[in-house]
Amino acid sequence: MTTELLHQVLQFDMPADSVVSNYFRKHKNLGQRERHTLAETVYTVLRQRLLFQHFAQTGFGPMERRLTLLGWQGSDKFLQACMESHEQKWLAGVQAIDRSTLAPKLRHNLPDWLANPLMAQLGEEDFWPLAASLNEGAELDLRVNLLKSKREEVQAALKAAGIESEPTPYSPWGLRVPGKPALNKLELFTKGLVEVQDEGSQLLALLLDAKRSEMVVDFCAGAGGKTLALGAAMRNTGRLYAFDVSGHRLDALKPRMARSGLSNVYPAQIAHERDERIKRLTGKIDRVLVDAPCSGLGTLRRNPDLKWRQSPKAVEELRVKQAAILASAARLLKSGGRLVYATCSLLQSENEDIANAFSAEHKDFVALPAAEVLEKAHVSQAASLDQNGFLRLWPHRHHTDGFFAAVWERK
Repeated sequence: MTTELLHQVLQFDMPADSVVSNYFRKHKNLGQRERHTLAETVYTVLRQRLLFQHFAQTGFGPMERRLTLLGWQGSDKFLQACMESHEQKWLAGVQAIDRSTLAPKLRHNLPDWLANPLMAQLGEEDFWPLAASLNEGAELDLRVNLLKSKREEVQAALKAAGIESEPTPYSPWGLRVPGKPALNKLELFTKGLVEVQDEGSQLLALLLDAKRSEMVVDFCAGAGGKTLALGAAMRNTGRLYAFDVSGHRLDALKPRMARSGLSNVYPAQIAHERDERIKRLTGKIDRVLVDAPCSGLGTLRRNPDLKWRQSPKAVEELRVKQAAILASAARLLKSGGRLVYATCSLLQSENEDIANAFSAEHKDFVALPAAEVLEKAHVSQAASLDQNGFLRLWPHRHHTDGFFAAVWERK
């Protein structure tokens, strides 16, 4: 079954998580352990695809089977029982190879168009820890809904349920949980005391620092993770617009809103960044978050297929869209209002380049240092998150997804 699922994923017609979810829906007889083994094996192959394809050339049989043997994440005893003697010998030989002697591409497992700019940006000493972190799984972070509970109370309740956790190092709202425990049936989750949200995503909401009774816009709300965080920060007061071009994504926000207890959120599907509903709010909004559509390359620990599905052409098209969305969102702000532009990309072209171009073209907006803003929002070690005035989060440094954010205030 693993080879069948892997074959489907490697077509790269759809996001890997969608392919895996669809496969599990069609095979409802699979147990939790089987699902975990299949999914983790597929994701391991995606993370180390170049290396495994290189090794697979020396083996025999169908390519998907060889890749499955190399990436297997289930019982070793089961694997040994399923292999022919020649496969056991081949796999043992491959596993004995000193990977530090291999070509750089086989060690970092990134396409050249992504590896080269990251190497130039970070330097070799910092690039390799980043590459290693992108080939690992991501931590599970939770955001405590402060409308309903406190962090220490949720931590105690998790412990009572047999789940250990620790406070996130930066976000005052977060808890980090080892492993991947099933949370969706816990009362904590069903009653809206916690949401699954990467600490980096929490920090974007903290950077906006939405206040009680304000008018706030989450311009590219998606399924609403940051929307919910903003609504809670506003203490369920004021008016929070959740805009997105995808009605399907906004539909996913509704059950989350119901759990959260928020009543100050107004989801609205828009046609584009110049939609009439947006124009009516020009100059009236206190704070705007633009979590722009991007390559998503900061989430490679969770979505390793993106490095094979994205392309330089796609990134360039996104850059045009990012600049247009940011310019349109900026028009909403009143004097003294705050604007945050954010992505979950690692690339300077989607981040600093877009932010610097906006600053050059919009002299009525003053850039604010990220560290200063985060300190006021009670974020721990805020200075360590600031890179040249921007928020810059790296998986290998901060143990979050890769995030970027710039902050401005309108004169």
